[in-house]
Parts: sequence; C-alpha cells; structure tokens
Amino acid sequence: MKHDYLAIVETLKNEITFGHFKINQQLPTENELIERFHATRYAVRKALTELQNEHLIYKVQGSGMFIQDWNKKWQINPRSKTIGLICTHIADYIFPKIISQIDAVIEPEGYSLLLANTHNFPDKERSNLIKMLDSQIAGLIVEPSESAKPCQNADIYHRIAKSKIPLLFINAEYTEFDFPAITNADRQSEKELINYLLHMGHERILGIFQTDDLQGVERMNGFIQAYQDNDANLANSNLIMFGSHDSFSIISKKIDVYLKSDQPPTAIACYNDELAVLVIDKLKKQHFKIPQDVSIVGFDNYDAAAFLNPSLTTVNYQRTSVGQEAGKGILTLINGKKFNSIVHHPQLKLRDSVVQIEK
Repeated sequence: MKHDYLAIVETLKNEITFGHFKINQQLPTENELIERFHATRYAVRKALTELQNEHLIYKVQGSGMFIQDWNKKWQINPRSKTIGLICTHIADYIFPKIISQIDAVIEPEGYSLLLANTHNFPDKERSNLIKMLDSQIAGLIVEPSESAKPCQNADIYHRIAKSKIPLLFINAEYTEFDFPAITNADRQSEKELINYLLHMGHERILGIFQTDDLQGVERMNGFIQAYQDNDANLANSNLIMFGSHDSFSIISKKIDVYLKSDQPPTAIACYNDELAVLVIDKLKKQHFKIPQDVSIVGFDNYDAAAFLNPSLTTVNYQRTSVGQEAGKGILTLINGKKFNSIVHHPQLKLRDSVVQIEK
C-alpha cells in the first residue's frame, strides 16, 4: 500500500527521536526511502523537507541528509509560564486532586499546566517529554512510567539535567538520576498494613502487587518484611505479581487458583484501592462474605473507600499535600533554588473490611 508523506514523516521522526539514528548520521538515500515506503519520489522529498523544517535533519550538498542535533534547543526558558505535568493515568482516582492542588499553587504565580498521560508506557512518556521540551516549558513534573525497570528515556533525562531544566518526580523516581522527588514510604506503610492483618490472626494472606512500578515492588517488599518481623511463616502467604497493562481478568484467574486451594487465603492485600474494589466485587459475585469469609485491604484511601460495603481498610495517601508540595517544589526549582525530596508516611485507616480470626 502506498504511504503518503505524513506517514513517512511520522515513522522517521519516531526513529530519530527514539535514537535509531545517531547525531550526524546519514539518512538512507531518497531511492532507499522510496523502496522502503513504497512511495513516490515527491512524497519522500516532501517528507524530508518537513523533517528539515522541524530541525530534525539537515542537508549536506552533494552528500545527502544527516541527523540534526535535534534536542540542542532544549534550554531553560525564563520567559515561559507553562509547567508540564506528565502522569501515568491522568483520569484515575489519584490524580484529579493532585492536579487541582498543583494548579491552585502555580496559577496565582501566573503559570498554567500542560497535561499529558502515558498510561504507564515509556514510549508515550518519551513522546510527551519531547513535545513539552520542544515547546520550552518552564519546568516539568513527572510520574515515571514503569519505574521499577531501567529508565528507557535516560538520554532525555540526561539532556534535561545537563540543560538544568527544572524537573520534579512524584510518586516514584528513576533512581539513576538526582532530580528531587515527592514519594511515599510504600514499604513501611504496607508493612504496617500487613502487621495489622497478622495481629488480627491472619496468616494465610494473599498479596497482589503491580511490579513494573517501584510503588508496587516496595509494597510487596513491605508485605514480605511484615512476615519476617513478626516471625510469621511466610510459606503460609502467597503473592500474585502483575503488570500495569494486564487486564483484571488475568489477575482474577490467578486469584481463583488460591481461593480453590486446600488452604485458601483468609485475607487479601491489594496493590491499591482500585484493585481492592474489583476484588471485592469479584468475591461478592462468587458469594463470598466480606470480611467474614475473606478480609480485604487496599492502599491509597481514595474518596469512596469509606462508603463501600463494607468500608475499606487502607492507608491514607495524602493527595492534597502531594499536589501542594509538587506545585511549590517546581516553582522553587524554577526560581533557581534547591528543593529537597519529600517522603510521605501514609497512615492506616482501619474500617470494616477486616475481621479478627479466632485461633
């Protein structure tokens, strides 16, 4: 099928910005591009002109097209009044309040937010970073995508650091960089939550954790540490690990394996409240009584957690404080001052979704 010039532009642009070509490397010839894209010479030349206009390639007379130092223009822009905010899930139950609090802090100072959503895909994070840096924003607030894995966009973050563009991480961080971050003590908070379940007599606890993000890995480590600190038999517990792009149906099938075992869990610790709601709904449909048959705990204390039936035991993620601190933090960095990382310690919210096990 014939590709028009816009499809050629998009493909080559992605390859250039994702590092398939090195700076000053020569592009394939016109004839090679015509063959690759099954396109006309007119379409290829128009695409190359477009890439030149975007300062991604440059022409050497008699030699062809070469890769421009396309991110050289990323510099601090003291005149900019736009702050970029890149979230993993912009519309979930956590971020609307964080966004509103950031905006409430920066708006009186004359700044506005430019929002972007990655759905926890590093390639979407990359494209959003490039768009925002190309528009020369004043600073960046970023929730890293798949933060438990090596940073796939390290080259961009190195350029940001080199150019001294203000950047602040929230909820997680890429540990290979020295940018300040606002995070939670996920391990300690999850440990306290599992301590509570153990003290309520639960030893057969099923933990379900998202492990492509640091938050999930830290919470899983807190789960394990609680057993160790209480000298409880870790063999009585079970873990389900899932990725952020796994559907709940995949997780549900794994839960069924443990529910049907000879020693089913008496409690389930969920990665967050959103997952806990899905697990509660699943168990109710299977005629389990909560908490009489299975106790459930979550993480985050989202707004409806207290109004579920039963109300959900969880830990309180301080969204209002995180949003306010992120707004103040990025303004501090924009003004050339130091901002120290902040670690929150979410507190237990004990409600009705856990029952005491009589021994």
